[in-house]
Amino acid sequence: MASVNKVLVANRGEIALRVMRTCREMGIPTVAVYGEPDARAPHAFFADERVALIGATPRQGYLDIEQLVRVAKDRGADAIHPGYGFLSENPAFAEACVTNGLTFIGPTATSMRAMGDKVEARRRMIEAGVPVVPGTAALADEAAAVREAERIGYPVMVKAAAGGGGIGMRVAMGPGELPAAFEACRRAAQSSFGSPDVYLERYLQHPRHIEMQILADDHGTTLALGERDCSIQRRHQKLLEETPAVGLSDTQRRAMAQAAVKAAAAVQYRNAGTIEFIVSGEDFYFLEMNTRLQVEHPITESVLGIDLVREQIRIARGERLAAGGYGSPRGHAIEFRINAEDPLRNFMPTPRRVRRYAPPAGPGVRVDSGIRPHQEVSPHFDSLLLKLIVWADSRESAIGRGRRALQEFVLTGPKTTIPFHRALLDEPDFINGRISTSFIQDHPSLVDKTKAFDQEVSPFESLYGAGEVAAAIAAGVVLTGER
Repeated sequence: MASVNKVLVANRGEIALRVMRTCREMGIPTVAVYGEPDARAPHAFFADERVALIGATPRQGYLDIEQLVRVAKDRGADAIHPGYGFLSENPAFAEACVTNGLTFIGPTATSMRAMGDKVEARRRMIEAGVPVVPGTAALADEAAAVREAERIGYPVMVKAAAGGGGIGMRVAMGPGELPAAFEACRRAAQSSFGSPDVYLERYLQHPRHIEMQILADDHGTTLALGERDCSIQRRHQKLLEETPAVGLSDTQRRAMAQAAVKAAAAVQYRNAGTIEFIVSGEDFYFLEMNTRLQVEHPITESVLGIDLVREQIRIARGERLAAGGYGSPRGHAIEFRINAEDPLRNFMPTPRRVRRYAPPAGPGVRVDSGIRPHQEVSPHFDSLLLKLIVWADSRESAIGRGRRALQEFVLTGPKTTIPFHRALLDEPDFINGRISTSFIQDHPSLVDKTKAFDQEVSPFESLYGAGEVAAAIAAGVVLTGER
């Protein structure tokens, strides 16, 4: 069995702190790494040891495989947890860990490569009998794209073969829009992923984005742990996730779970991963696989009462999953991504100093945070500040709890997505579950509602001056009670 006795967490912010908390509960010492802007970030102080990274830019240290491996070995760590983002889906990082005798807490490099190339992933899914959106292999040139678009039928989406996360994607509603979409996607693909290869898929209008959490061990057990609806998005980036998915039939749910297990088995997957589907009516199609822990994993934890990071560590040690699974999900959970973005300016990033910060608490409220009062929000990293997760026994109650928690939030300095989420929870179509990936574009009235909530302040805001924030709640509050 592999050893996981001391873990270097190769990440920052809320996910680094999230992983460290589970390690501490398991009695596993941790090593934090940090770039210069994170020298006083919470994750750098929570760990048992901390090491400054060297890099020409604030991001570079977090992407330096050789440096991270060297730090792990120098500090006596025998395992690395990559979190999400940065090197979490980089097969060269997983290989470097293995080569240097370190346990990589995640999937194998072979599985990452199989699912990292989106065209190769489509081919494997077709072979495994997993439904995929009608599309193409990688395209040689614009002329090939024009021919294939006619075959598939418009509208089409141009996508980067080597990447994910919505980066570079362009939609062509008709032949006149395809050349510009093709070239724009190629440029973005080259810039973001180092490869200009792109492919086409039929563009499904007003679909839902639903994903299935899976866990797989080295002993032949692969489990689907339920779905998450991630349809509320801006620029193909998720803003809110919930589980269970409203309006999904039991037949669809079972079929998607079976397809997710097939998809994982097709690449001999192990550890935690997510199979993402696009859903249109009664039909669903494989979209991509995220070969890592997802940002939205806490809502699955909330309804199942499990710790997915603990399960990742157990799998990495070679332990067996419970063959019978983890029981049935209970209640409803919603995650709100609190980003340093101005929703009234097309979600433009707002990297500013945090002034006052006091997160909500109370029954069924969890805050996964990586910030503190007076912290500078760096423009060099993703705009996600923290995640608010609420759980209740029904979707209606979870929405009510979300309204209360968002109203209670004290977070001043950067503009954030808090007023947008408050507006969303007051939107009748959201309340009634009439959602799709185009929800924000289809509901321009959200802007006016967001403006109104942007003028409101928390009932607690006057309690917290620039230098007064209750440390106990600023550290974040876990889900309480009601299980």
